[in-house]
Amino acid sequence: MIQMKDVHKAFGDNKVLQGMTLEIPKGTSMVIIGGSGTGKSVALKSVLGLITPDQGQILVDGKPAASGDRDAFLARFGMLFQGAALFDSLPVWQNVAFRLLRGSLKRPVDEAREIAIEKLRRVGLKADVADRLPAELSGGMQKRVGLARAIAAEPEIIFFDEPTTGLDPIMSGVINDLIREIVVEMGATAMTITHDMTSVRAIADNVAMLHAGVIQWTGPVSDMDQSGDPYMEQFIHGRAEGPIEAVR
Repeated sequence: MIQMKDVHKAFGDNKVLQGMTLEIPKGTSMVIIGGSGTGKSVALKSVLGLITPDQGQILVDGKPAASGDRDAFLARFGMLFQGAALFDSLPVWQNVAFRLLRGSLKRPVDEAREIAIEKLRRVGLKADVADRLPAELSGGMQKRVGLARAIAAEPEIIFFDEPTTGLDPIMSGVINDLIREIVVEMGATAMTITHDMTSVRAIADNVAMLHAGVIQWTGPVSDMDQSGDPYMEQFIHGRAEGPIEAVR
């Protein structure tokens, strides 16, 4: 579903992606791991077309990501942002139905609200949450609202940006389980970026280790612990010593 071929991206003298090559098969869950500043978010934004690579090719479902109708292209994606990223001034249901109230996916208001409440229920939130403001919710509830919004328009591809950041271990487990269940139910293709190895083990079919702008290792999550790759082993075991230099 997603192919990145020899993708390069630099910002001035800062070379972020330096030949990133990765394939994400349709209907699978790929988790990209790596330290801060290694280019995970740049890779995600490049697939969405928010950043234009300096070199290389990105294909989505066999077609160049930068070609064709932009609105139709973006309508295929859902996104769970790192900090929930809810609109403070809108009630919860309007946050969830944001895409269904405008643009090419626009639905009648009553229908959009009904879909929003259904998706809230899917992530374990009761209907009475729909009319609250985001500020009235806990961090875990806000993250669930963000997940409901990500799936509201039944996207083919869902991106998860650090889905458990700021959550306690129990709520992180709840969110990981929800992500895994929903991706499987929908048959969606998922791309997640995270530092959280618990999330990796919970939601990944395949894992890719991004360091120094290239994929150092990729394979099934079941092979991760026996990868034999020094970058992978240092990262998953949290070792200070290894090929990845710790910033001191």
